[in-house]
Amino acid sequence: MKALFGAGAGLLVATAVATVGLVGAASAQDAAADYPNKPIRLIVPFAPGGGTDLVARLVAEAMSKNIGQQIVVENFGGGGTVIGTELAVNAPADGYTMMLGSTTLSINPGLRDDLPYDTLADLEPVSMLSRIPYILVANPNAGFKTVEELLAKAKAEPGSVNVGSPGVGSGGHLASELFESLAGVDFTHIPYKGTGPALTDLLGGQIDILFGTAVSVASHIESGALIPIAVSVGERTSSLPDVPTIGEAGVPGYEASSWNSLLVPAGTPKPIIDRLNAEVRKALESESVRAALQQDGAEPYPTTPEQFKAFLTAEIEKWRLVIEAAGIQPE
Repeated sequence: MKALFGAGAGLLVATAVATVGLVGAASAQDAAADYPNKPIRLIVPFAPGGGTDLVARLVAEAMSKNIGQQIVVENFGGGGTVIGTELAVNAPADGYTMMLGSTTLSINPGLRDDLPYDTLADLEPVSMLSRIPYILVANPNAGFKTVEELLAKAKAEPGSVNVGSPGVGSGGHLASELFESLAGVDFTHIPYKGTGPALTDLLGGQIDILFGTAVSVASHIESGALIPIAVSVGERTSSLPDVPTIGEAGVPGYEASSWNSLLVPAGTPKPIIDRLNAEVRKALESESVRAALQQDGAEPYPTTPEQFKAFLTAEIEKWRLVIEAAGIQPE
């Protein structure tokens, strides 16, 4: 009787579990079918007015027109994007809270050991939005105009090349550290409080080079005040077709960029994630959105959720290794 009772109980439990699973799947499908039926909030972990905020508002406006509900952008800057990210992580996983992710999302896990969340476990990727290459630019009086000439000077006189950045642990700083690691050279890093001050000193000749986003350096390249040496992504950019990539110019395997993306709290139903992904693609296919992004030096970069997750996982590991090798500590 004992064995028979145990087998019967096991069958009942298995049936109950299967029933709960079917009900859960049906509930997720029902939620997606009715989604969205109210406004959606888009958390931007930066102050208003910056490049990431502009991308968020551009995409939110385009998605709102197609999805039938307003997407409300809410800015929560501070803490190196941790404040806004924590709010997103702790929001209900119902599709009514999204977050604008940036390069910082892949840098912070290697830079900080006090994050109040697990980036990969607590957030679910929806899609990348845009990608902005860094342009390695130099002051015309720095003494080099190509990657080959830069490497020759850096190897002959270690530490003689001064590289500026928007701050310790910034995307521009890590782009420089990755370059140094792969090329086997040592620059002298000069951190600033933002891109503006770094550009001022680069234009004035106080520093030699900078890894700047396309939008931040474009006007200075056009005026001849700065020399574009190379671009940081794997292929040449349409705005600077004659400027080689860092990889083809002498540092094989180099790849770095500034990027923006869309994520939701972990546990958000997959059908809702797929719906949001489809809406992102529609938004990025809009001629007005594409033109606005390209005007700021960015390229639309839609992905599947799976592609974005693989990219984010690889980026976190890449920057973790760079940070550890360079001994970078957060300020």
